[in-house]
Amino acid sequence: MADAGRAPNNTVRMENNPGSSQPAEPGAWGKVVERRGATRFPIDQPVRYKVISRNLAETGHGKTLNISSSGVLFTTEHCLAPGERIELAVAWPARLDHKHALKLVACGRVVRVSDGAAAMVIDRYEFRTQGAHGLNSH
Repeated sequence: MADAGRAPNNTVRMENNPGSSQPAEPGAWGKVVERRGATRFPIDQPVRYKVISRNLAETGHGKTLNISSSGVLFTTEHCLAPGERIELAVAWPARLDHKHALKLVACGRVVRVSDGAAAMVIDRYEFRTQGAHGLNSH
């Protein structure tokens, strides 16, 4: 006899068709459906962020948890709110010409917050050299 929440072949039943003992599509048992349009990479790098949608600019530091071409998940020092516009500077792990430290500077908006972390969607970005002051240089 199969356990509750398990398909007859002992693969975990996904809740893609709640209330039904059948998957939403043939062969869907145990398959995780990825809804993101871009692959996320687990990159652990220091970040500096600046909230640009408030009258008084608030800045903070954290680290990336993962990153894709369309967004970044990162830890925060301060409580950010969904919808806030931010600028995020990420210490990039590669160097320009194997010598010059780089940073990724991305502008976008916070789309989700939870447990000291925030997810942002990237509207635009560019790579800059870090300069002598690291992530704090312009």
